[in-house]
Amino acid sequence: MLVLLPPSEGKAPAGRGASLRLESLSLPGLAPARAAVLDGLVELCAGDKEKAREVLGLSEGLRGEVAKNAELRTAGTRPAGEIYTGVLYDALGLATLDTAARRRAGKSLLVFSGLWGAVRIGDRIPPYRCAMGVRLPGLGALGAYWREPMETVLPEAAGGGMVLDLRSSAYAAAWRPTGELAARTATVRVLHSQTDPVTGAEKRSVVSHFNKATKGRIVRDLLTAGARPRNPAALVETLRDLGHTVEATGPGRAGRTWALDVVVTEIH
Repeated sequence: MLVLLPPSEGKAPAGRGASLRLESLSLPGLAPARAAVLDGLVELCAGDKEKAREVLGLSEGLRGEVAKNAELRTAGTRPAGEIYTGVLYDALGLATLDTAARRRAGKSLLVFSGLWGAVRIGDRIPPYRCAMGVRLPGLGALGAYWREPMETVLPEAAGGGMVLDLRSSAYAAAWRPTGELAARTATVRVLHSQTDPVTGAEKRSVVSHFNKATKGRIVRDLLTAGARPRNPAALVETLRDLGHTVEATGPGRAGRTWALDVVVTEIH
């Protein structure tokens, strides 16, 4: 099973490890596109700092991120699983997984990125600021830019297994499964179930911020259990066995993915 994750907006500080080696990153088919985005981002941030801040959509308080981007080629690196922080990654807790679960995470997790396209959690990268929604001079909108190189690389990474797609909409724009692979792909929505104290009726609402924590816990549970569902239907049963309340809608027709609703009664 291949699990697609969004990155975090915030990143851990640069590590003390060696500087970036693009050729060492997983998914080598993305290498030319990565080099082009890296060149464009470094050039932008080494020039007019105010223009770079506006292009990257950074607040005044994040002006220092521009200077960091300009030094990406020489900055220290960490494994991507340490670079990405935030709600989803806190709930996933990669550092506290046992050895077998960490090994599974290294093989199955892919983090999407405006700069790298997608990386595995063991890939060593420096911290950066470059969201998928950025329109980089010379390359345009990164969500559209990554589609062509992803068309070949992602199906190869998925192989004959299923895909659990936990990306946000901005990162989903960079690659969407098609054809037979779409039928092996499941997306997840988190719903908060509440009971009206007067009528006793159930009311459901889409969880926004806290959906990240639920998704992180789902991935952790799958990794810890060593689950290897071969298709979305099997994934639904596995998640239910792990204590999650899941409702599923099949693809319906060719080219559509499965849609899973994970229903929670508490958000945290």
